[in-house]
Amino acid sequence: MGLISCILIWFLLSAPSVSAQVNEFISIDCGATSNYTDPSTGLQWISDTGFFRHGTVIEIDSPNRDALQHSRRRDFPADSKKYCYTLETTKRRRYLVRATFQYGNSGNGDPYPKFQLYLDATMWSTVTIFDASRVYVEEMIVKAPSSSINVCLCCASTGSPFISTLELRPLNLSMYTTDYEDNFFLNVAARVNFGAPTKDAVRYPDDPYDRIWNSDLEKRQNYLVGVATGTERISTDKKIEMKTREFPPNKVMQTAVVGSDGSLSYRLNLDGFPANARAYAYLAEIEDLGINETRKFKMEQPHVPNGYNNVVVNIAENANGSYTLYEPSYMNISLDFVLSFSFVKTRDSTRGPLLNAIEICRYVQIIPKTDNKDAIVLDALRDMSKGSNWTHAEGDPCIPTNWEWVTCSSSSPPRITKIVLSGKKLKSEIPVELKYMEGLKELWLDGNCLTGQIPDLSNLINLTIVHLENNRLTGPVPSYLGYLPNLRELHVQNNSFRGEIPSALLTKRLVFNYGGNPELFQKGEHSKKLKLILGASFGAIVIIVLMLSGCSILLCNCRRPAPQPKVSETSNSLRTTSKPSTAYSLVRPGSLIDDGLDVAYHITFSEIEEATLNFSKQIGRGSFGPVYYGKLKDEKEVAVKILAEESIQGNQQFVNEVSLLSRIHHKNLVPLVGYCEEASQRILVYEYMHNGTLRDHIHGSGNQKQLDWLSRLSIAEDAAKGLEYLHSGCNPSIIHRDVKTSNILLDINMRAKVSDFGLSRQTDENFTHVSSVACGTVGYLDPEYYRNQQLTEKSDVYSFGVVLLELISGRKPFSAQDYGPEWNIIHWVLLLLPIGIVYLIFKTNNFNNLIFYFLQARSLIHKGDVTSIVDPKLAGKIKLECLWRIAEIAILSVEQYGVSRPKMQEIVLAIQETIKIEKENRKRNHLAAASHEDGSDILQDSSSSSHPINIESLDLSTRCLNPSAR
Repeated sequence: MGLISCILIWFLLSAPSVSAQVNEFISIDCGATSNYTDPSTGLQWISDTGFFRHGTVIEIDSPNRDALQHSRRRDFPADSKKYCYTLETTKRRRYLVRATFQYGNSGNGDPYPKFQLYLDATMWSTVTIFDASRVYVEEMIVKAPSSSINVCLCCASTGSPFISTLELRPLNLSMYTTDYEDNFFLNVAARVNFGAPTKDAVRYPDDPYDRIWNSDLEKRQNYLVGVATGTERISTDKKIEMKTREFPPNKVMQTAVVGSDGSLSYRLNLDGFPANARAYAYLAEIEDLGINETRKFKMEQPHVPNGYNNVVVNIAENANGSYTLYEPSYMNISLDFVLSFSFVKTRDSTRGPLLNAIEICRYVQIIPKTDNKDAIVLDALRDMSKGSNWTHAEGDPCIPTNWEWVTCSSSSPPRITKIVLSGKKLKSEIPVELKYMEGLKELWLDGNCLTGQIPDLSNLINLTIVHLENNRLTGPVPSYLGYLPNLRELHVQNNSFRGEIPSALLTKRLVFNYGGNPELFQKGEHSKKLKLILGASFGAIVIIVLMLSGCSILLCNCRRPAPQPKVSETSNSLRTTSKPSTAYSLVRPGSLIDDGLDVAYHITFSEIEEATLNFSKQIGRGSFGPVYYGKLKDEKEVAVKILAEESIQGNQQFVNEVSLLSRIHHKNLVPLVGYCEEASQRILVYEYMHNGTLRDHIHGSGNQKQLDWLSRLSIAEDAAKGLEYLHSGCNPSIIHRDVKTSNILLDINMRAKVSDFGLSRQTDENFTHVSSVACGTVGYLDPEYYRNQQLTEKSDVYSFGVVLLELISGRKPFSAQDYGPEWNIIHWVLLLLPIGIVYLIFKTNNFNNLIFYFLQARSLIHKGDVTSIVDPKLAGKIKLECLWRIAEIAILSVEQYGVSRPKMQEIVLAIQETIKIEKENRKRNHLAAASHEDGSDILQDSSSSSHPINIESLDLSTRCLNPSAR
């Protein structure tokens, strides 16, 4: 596959013992010639030789040469690519990931390297070498987001990227739990063992999790300077009792520093700061105090808001005894690059402050990887090239650098916009998952050995260029390709396609190359060839005559204008021939019904009678007419809608709907299967939506499925995407004009699709609005449109805002019984929200009605609670933040003036953000419930609950990160 990655498979237990923990360690010596056991620790080290085609092993001269893993390093090219190790993990388990960098003295005189280190798509650190003899250590604590993680080196600004070792250490279940771990990694900035007897760091086997506890005797620039006078080092041989989940090693807790003159102070630099951090102090009273002796102290620096500098620490009292661990912590604190901290004893204390160890971790926001739907397709394409050496595809396809054969969007998460795999010897069929790459604009798969048919690409509305030439593809060329709104070039020459070329592909607007497919022909070509073959049997003279006749006929055909369909008696018929009009010019300029193209699949009336069993099962009735259930010969289930009465308006709606749905294709718009226009019959045939209308589920009988909050949000997202496509994805854009819950249908998977385009209108790019007599449904009709008779896209936004209010409240948009004769759901919602009361007093012309409704809802108004508008079926089941977000966007959508309303794209983003928050909330609740069932609460502090030292709620992202009490 040409992957430069180290894939190591380990099956990790969910709650391992310490002995099992060691067996799960992954230790990679980058540059070692073979596997070996480190005699000092007993750990097994694995060589990465054999996993890499790239990179060079460099022998180094270093003072750390006694450590086998620091006698060599692996260098990578200083180019635009990234070089990645892949480590397999257990999803949602916590790990310590460590990379070390020992440059040494290679004697080549090159400048010291500076390059970037990534974990998946998240920037981990900038590795900058200043001292060739120093071992630089980078540690990250992560909750594995998937079954594997990538550690990547790239982007060298000086020298070349290199690495000495890479280690993966699984942690115990509850260690390093934070409220933010789904969105933030922890980058270890400092882990210090105070009072250490030597400069040697403490790690495995003293620490069973192999954390590195650096000695406070280690000397380097700006590291633990500014030590207070009177600082003394103490130690004990007694065992320290550990009762908390971070489990610092006993050897670390048996040493400490004491401020004999009443204070302790240190200063050190924290790389990557200022930033938000998780800070721990590890304390244990390791001196035997007399009966009248006490050790009490406060933290003087850094200054922390909310009065926490006044908290008095009494280690023995807080830990319920001497020689027992106590862990005061700040789960979310803002620290500067230069950290100065000091502890001072209180006036009534007889002993100075004491400190055993500290640990500080920086919060690193997790950057989303490339959309998984795109990654699946890229993996499939990469697998199709086994045996080739062209692919350099490691880590994330887009971040920090793109793979050479893809182009990515700047969105988050990134989407693939271009794939270029021309002449790469790809074998097998084109992956069917390609249909989910909604952001794809260009596809270059020419010059390979691809077989099978072209998969369904009808969802890829952004496609502009497709190259499939010079392969072994078969089957027909799909007709839907001619209706992709942005497609400009289609190249399929030199394959084995067969059948008639769809007429939609033979327009001047599309560059379509199809030569070299002997069995592919235009309409009429096949019959001409057959006649020539039969004519050859009549002899040379007959052949000459036939050839001359054929030439004459061909010349006549070339000069003759294109055949026009017969004129129907009805002026609005789909078969009408008239002057070209832009009324139905959608997506492709000039792609008209009048061009003579098949606008949709025509179904005969007899076929419809057979499919519906003579219209035996009526499933509904719309403004167009009755709707019947049917099943076509290919077993496809359909809904058959019949124009009830012959009228000019009805015929216009019929023509309008067929012409629109023949040219627009989106997964959130109900697809038109076909139509029937025979005699006086006007019939539309749609894909059958098994779960009926959204209105049925909100306001219908108890037989319908109950919609929970997440289901309602998903339905709103689907419908909003459909409307966004009409407004932004079509050129010119389309205004639906009749958005309501009864026109939002639900398929078998409860995915929503917008329907009923009989009233839809196309905009004119030269004007800001369309002048039109107001049409729509009471309760959903835009009041500005009704007043001015000027239709804009914001009219659809208003109607959709009403739909959102219905989803939130479960109430009908218009009801004289519920709201009075002149009020609707918007008045009701605004009245229940505090700001709405003032708004309505100034807007309403019916003061008596206002008084009536105020009395009806006065208790809720007094509370001013947004939850008062929630459907009783959802009471207590919605996160307040989610409710406010949707209520806010809904109220903005029903503003009186269109200029104040959001665009559909903004509404889609707001709904998607709300869904994300709701899903995260459900995950947290599920995890908390699971932990409760296991008898352990992973967010519960093991320290004394009577002395919390956790502070601050700082905004680390778009939402507040609240501290967890420790």
